[in-house]
Amino acid sequence: MINYFLHSRVLLIFVTPFLLGCFSVFSFQPYNFTFINFIIFPCFFFILSYINKRSKNKYRKKPYFINLFYAGYFFGIGFFLTGTYWISNSLLFDESFKNLIPVTVILIPLSLGLFYGLASLICGKYLKFNLTSIILFCATISAVDYFRAKILTGFPWNIWAYSWSWFNEIIQILNPIGLFAFNLLTITFFCVPSIFFVKKYKHKSLILSSFLLIFFLNYMYGNYVINFNKIDNQKYLKENEQIFIKIISPNFELKYNLSDEETFERIKKLIIYSDIEKNKKTLFIWPEGALSGKYFFEIEKYRNLIKENFSSNHFIIFGINTLDKKENKFYNSFILIDNNFNKKFQYNKVKLVPFGEFLPFHNKLEKIGLKKITEGFGSFSKGLTNETFSYSGVNVVPLICYEIIFPELIQKIKKKKTLLINISEDGWFGNSIGPHQHFSKSIFRAIESDSFVLRSANKGISAIINNKGQIIKSLKNNETGSLEYRLPIIENNNGNKNDLIFFILLFTYCLIFLRYKNND
Repeated sequence: MINYFLHSRVLLIFVTPFLLGCFSVFSFQPYNFTFINFIIFPCFFFILSYINKRSKNKYRKKPYFINLFYAGYFFGIGFFLTGTYWISNSLLFDESFKNLIPVTVILIPLSLGLFYGLASLICGKYLKFNLTSIILFCATISAVDYFRAKILTGFPWNIWAYSWSWFNEIIQILNPIGLFAFNLLTITFFCVPSIFFVKKYKHKSLILSSFLLIFFLNYMYGNYVINFNKIDNQKYLKENEQIFIKIISPNFELKYNLSDEETFERIKKLIIYSDIEKNKKTLFIWPEGALSGKYFFEIEKYRNLIKENFSSNHFIIFGINTLDKKENKFYNSFILIDNNFNKKFQYNKVKLVPFGEFLPFHNKLEKIGLKKITEGFGSFSKGLTNETFSYSGVNVVPLICYEIIFPELIQKIKKKKTLLINISEDGWFGNSIGPHQHFSKSIFRAIESDSFVLRSANKGISAIINNKGQIIKSLKNNETGSLEYRLPIIENNNGNKNDLIFFILLFTYCLIFLRYKNND
């Protein structure tokens, strides 16, 4: 059976890598079977090493590099097919897009799979069944993950590090080293069982023991950080001023072209769910998408509704479209208003969703009838800066929807008292795994920035996450309700400010490979 597998080009190069990529989805939210990556990565390493070894003998006169590329490419197709299929669910809300669903399900994995095809092509020709090859393999995969997170608009979705999102003690190291350095270390740990493929090395048990010890020490470090933080936050609650917040999750259906009556009813429901106490200073957080497709100037007619129900003790955050008449541009915006409906702050989304909020190459694609998925024809304009505002002595960092997946947006934070507020609309993705994967990124941003994260989703998971990534309160996907909390004003240890540690580790891995590759 094994010989049949090893001598079948179809199984070895196409089928098995594809299946390994597909199964990887179970290591992420909402499944969290992280242990399967300790099988997937060694198997993928074995396949690439075996293809390289066999190709040099059997296909010496042929361009055998294509075999390495195909193995990585089909692994990537499987990985992105099962990990991002839910994106096509967003096409259900517009009849003109429904016919594109099969194209989207196929095209996204075929495009993104090229990253892992490139990775296997770069490292594959150097891979052997030795230690230095394992090091090179880990370095290459992590470098390609970094590359896909940055190229064009960037898509750092399901970076392998996110498969630890459920294990809070293990991921505390994110704060000092950052996401991509942790991702490199994560991939290295997943590859540890590959040591069994190394035939000549005598100290396999020593390496396995060393990694188990490192894992245990990291767990102990994380456990210490979390326990110390509990004591610290209790002290801040007793000695410092607090912020009372309410997060609203209305669970409204996604609908285009809301009538005035429907808009009025939605605002009334948001007010009811807010359960207002007029004498209590409160920051209300309504989600993105609650007033689907509406512009700020269109809802100003409901100003009196806000005045009648809220007091001078209140401020409201919500997501809405805005129009800049001078520049003739419109934005997906995060708005802060007072009880008189006066706009106190506006943040325009910086990281727009390709095809969802803007149409790449719009001059050409609009001619053939294509448009962005969200309501309306024109593309949103990109905000120029990641602006913040101050509330009760806290620096509030606004993040709209999938901006929460970009660590660079919080690496720029300088102030010590910081709060992240993420408003989102995950209704586009229904009851799929998409909202769960999206939510897991909030846990990582909380730890990286050492800040509380307040997440308000219309449909999706709303939550209060503390500065160590622990979920204090939450509402499930498609659950209607509100969350309230007295938030301590803490001084943050903002963590790493760039990806320097990742590049140092990457350089070290490459240096080790170059130094010892001829010794194995």
